[in-house]
Amino acid sequence: MMDESLTTRRNGVAPPNIRVDVDGSVAVITIDAPAKLNAMGRTFWPEMREALAALEADGRTRAVIVTGAGDKAFSAGGDIAGFAQLESTQARRDFQRDCMRTFAAVEECGLPVIAAVNGYAMGGGCELTLACDVVIAAENAVFGMPESAVGLVPGFGVLRAPSVIGRHWTKLMMFAGERVDAETALRIGLVQKVVPAAELMEAARALGERIAAHAPLAIAAGKGLVNRGVDRGEFDHSTAALTALQSSADVAEGIRAFTEKRPPVFQGR
Repeated sequence: MMDESLTTRRNGVAPPNIRVDVDGSVAVITIDAPAKLNAMGRTFWPEMREALAALEADGRTRAVIVTGAGDKAFSAGGDIAGFAQLESTQARRDFQRDCMRTFAAVEECGLPVIAAVNGYAMGGGCELTLACDVVIAAENAVFGMPESAVGLVPGFGVLRAPSVIGRHWTKLMMFAGERVDAETALRIGLVQKVVPAAELMEAARALGERIAAHAPLAIAAGKGLVNRGVDRGEFDHSTAALTALQSSADVAEGIRAFTEKRPPVFQGR
């Protein structure tokens, strides 16, 4: 039986974007906005960092699973309509830094983090899988980085995807918004296991328990060594590029077109 939610226990009220449950040595972080295909709202980023820090400090958690509520989506990505609320260059820069800090927190967490992808993993959802240590996908999972459709690029994805799936697949997904199904994701290295949708959480939990049975110091050291080549300085370049893009007329048009459900008309400015 699941322990009560860490976030509920901490605040008395569950936060709006994630839910955290602990069962023995394995914790499950659920992106909990199924009505919006588990879009990552503005509160998602600090909530995820807080949840990971709490789990790492609790002395009993040995593995973390990240998944999405419901059976349609892991996460459809960032809340695009909310981007329009970023009215100044500083606000846009702060938002990009907030996102990057969260992806870094997943990468740098001393605990192994498993993505259990149950449906769509688009935009920031796909980027989150790139930050995780192992990805298990349901057969109906779909991955994509479609940010160029609203005038943006996947700020973290362009940094990490080339080392995972190669430059050409990254460019195809980024330039054309190419969607990748679970079997293709497995073939190109974006996913390590594909299972029937009904077996996804069972498979993720079984893997989490296998990892949890091993020496935690060795797991943490091994993760750190594998990730040693990650250059955090890249984040500054990505933040600057995304801040500039979010200030462009094309992004304003892309967001308007998205909310109005029509094709955008980009002017290249």
